[in-house]
Amino acid sequence: MSQHSNISRRSILQALSGVPLLPLSAAFAGVGLTQTACGGSSEPIKFTSVSFSSMAAPTLANAAAMATTTVGSVMSVNFSDNSKLDYKLAYQPFFVTGDMVADGKGGKTLAGGYYDINNQPIMDATVAGKARQYFSDAPDGTSLLSVAGAKVAGVVGNTVFAVVQFEYATWAQDGVSAMYGKLPSPIAVLTLDQSPTTGKLTLVKYHNVDTSGVNGLWITCGASLSPWGTHLSSEEYEPDAFALRSKNFMDDFSKNLYGDASRANPYHYGHMPEVTVSSDGAGTIKKHYCMGRISHELVQVMPDNRTVLMGDDATNSGYFVFVADREKDLSSGTLYVAKVGAGFSLDTAAAAASLTWIKLGTATSADIRGLVDGGIKPTDIMTVSATDPSDASFTKITSNGKVEWVKLKVGMEKAAAFLETHRYSALVGASMGFSKMEGTTVNIKDKVAYSALQNCRDSMVAGNAANTVGNGISIPKAVNAGAVMALNLKGGQKDTAGATINSEWMPVDTKALLVGEDITADALGNTANPNKIGNPDNLKFSETMRTLFIGEDSGQHVNNFLWAYHIDTKVLSRIMSIPAGGEATGLHAVDELNGWTYIMSNFQHAGDWGGIHNVVKATLDPLLKANYKDKFGAAVGYLTGELTQTRLGAA
Repeated sequence: MSQHSNISRRSILQALSGVPLLPLSAAFAGVGLTQTACGGSSEPIKFTSVSFSSMAAPTLANAAAMATTTVGSVMSVNFSDNSKLDYKLAYQPFFVTGDMVADGKGGKTLAGGYYDINNQPIMDATVAGKARQYFSDAPDGTSLLSVAGAKVAGVVGNTVFAVVQFEYATWAQDGVSAMYGKLPSPIAVLTLDQSPTTGKLTLVKYHNVDTSGVNGLWITCGASLSPWGTHLSSEEYEPDAFALRSKNFMDDFSKNLYGDASRANPYHYGHMPEVTVSSDGAGTIKKHYCMGRISHELVQVMPDNRTVLMGDDATNSGYFVFVADREKDLSSGTLYVAKVGAGFSLDTAAAAASLTWIKLGTATSADIRGLVDGGIKPTDIMTVSATDPSDASFTKITSNGKVEWVKLKVGMEKAAAFLETHRYSALVGASMGFSKMEGTTVNIKDKVAYSALQNCRDSMVAGNAANTVGNGISIPKAVNAGAVMALNLKGGQKDTAGATINSEWMPVDTKALLVGEDITADALGNTANPNKIGNPDNLKFSETMRTLFIGEDSGQHVNNFLWAYHIDTKVLSRIMSIPAGGEATGLHAVDELNGWTYIMSNFQHAGDWGGIHNVVKATLDPLLKANYKDKFGAAVGYLTGELTQTRLGAA
């Protein structure tokens, strides 16, 4: 008799405690394996690994697949006796922005809708006689979480929540009025009913978070879940306080938020928002002004609950780390910026380049907000000149892609460190030469962090006008398709002044892990190799699956992709294709939530055409309009898995 001859469906349903399972179809809820030996004894079979098959990139041979979220990957869960479960992946949206969804009060509310400082709808009146509330086509950072004692009316199974932020709206409904950066970003808490038997998530309530207490939100992009269960948001491309308000969207933003074009203060934006979800599905928000005023995107808190590695999605960006004074409290701490040592390279075979850390300052959020609320002006902090003043007291820097000459005002180091962080970092000698450093994540077991460079050009390239000689970042030629970097983490580090850094999780070097490949446009229009990453953005690591998930923000792939890269096997698998012209956003890998594993993913601005889409645009544009509310809508959702094969171990 085979050792598996006594395995029944019921016994299969019992054994996968701690094994990663995506939500399944009801017919295969909770499937697992147990081994029954010849003698009748039961012996648990251990989970060993997860792998993903790689789907083909869609083509015009199936145009419909290019115009929607297309999933063609299989997730295989592997066991110690060579048994395997295969799950066919699919995409399940909660809603498309612009849908009317339940508000938990017996009524409906607009998903992704925009609100002013008084929580009143902001109306789009650009088409005569058809005024409607603005809503976003750009959902982004998402966190899936639970709250102890949660109880919300309408939930039958487990009560769980998702916090979703909306980065911007691309167009007004007239199709010609560009709205990027002109509207205060909304953020919502979704109450979800989690089926205990299938893991399926069903939207029960949509709660729009009141952001009036933090002066509204500015261009919320990537996000992460803190170890203590809060949603860490972002405000990228902090508005330049030295620029004309008309040049940084500040007038339009202020008009839409306050009804007054002059009221909004640039120094209230570019900080770290944190959302706390309550047991009733509401949410509250605060901003931390002590973590640097940079282009925060998808920060990663380390297991010490204090050390934060931050993405900095800016031209002339850098590695920033914030070390909080207390665990699970980001309201005070010390800010550091990296100096890159010799040997930085995008060659994956090259040795890592060292990182040392410059202390920028220590502050509380209350201190820095007090400066802002007190009316501090940029000219109180430093003098900035766009032309050479021929004055040796000024320092030449590169900031936001432009050469500037900067002079710090006496005694304004602290204000500069936390309100003019990019300029001050360049002034004190940090390596501010990266281009669009986006998502960060951490592999805890190996003590390695990962950081996405959406592209590697301009300031990173030796001889380019924006490149700073001697800053440690000088590659021989641009790699527009970008790269993912790996950073080893250690304790016992000292800053450049010789003071001990109070963290066991400081990056000590950086090395290329995955690199995209620029190509001459192929038949479809791709200018980056479609079988490699292109312009990586979102990053999330699953400890259980040993897998780095990568979402693209690519102007080089006709369809952007979601990838799974297994850290141990080095296998890169394409698992989802985003609607053409759209961007993969909202990535979140949840290893376990009430016994289920989730991969969250959104997309934004489908059909945002560029030159690479000339081959496909005519065919796909009408399909995208039909699928996504004339291209004003975008999906928020997650990947599901349906059992397709059970393969038992050998007899």
